[in-house]
Amino acid sequence: MDTTVGTRRLWLVPRTSEDALAQIEEMPADERAQVSPVWVTRVQSGNADVWTLGFSMVDRATGRAIGSCGYKDAPDADGMVEIAYGVAAEHQNRGFATEAAQALVEFAFGSGRVRVVRAHTYEPANNSARVLLKCGFLACGQVVEPEDGLVWRWEKLPGNIT
Repeated sequence: MDTTVGTRRLWLVPRTSEDALAQIEEMPADERAQVSPVWVTRVQSGNADVWTLGFSMVDRATGRAIGSCGYKDAPDADGMVEIAYGVAAEHQNRGFATEAAQALVEFAFGSGRVRVVRAHTYEPANNSARVLLKCGFLACGQVVEPEDGLVWRWEKLPGNIT
């Protein structure tokens, strides 16, 4: 099944295990140390899917990868999935993150497995929080996440897709 997702200006192309592992190898040591060992083990197992590996953001106009986005894991037993996204510095402030985040939300709800989409930011008002607000997420307050520490939680329910 092809899980490539198209938006107005982007293709979200499913990443492979090889893509993900190569990206980790290219990271500076301090960033690589922050990658979840549980996630790396899942990727190395060869059983990872789009919920684990995510997507490369490809600019339709140029055909170049400009970032990545995806989910922290498959939907849990309660139907919750968490999104994450990042755009290369030279492509920021053009709406690509908002477009990708909205596509992730629509993909998740369209799967029939998700009842809430969640995201976390370190600050209540930063670029990432603005993306989430544009996509209709609501701030739920601060929580402590095992891998990320103290973060702001944002949630979006079906029916309020913008």
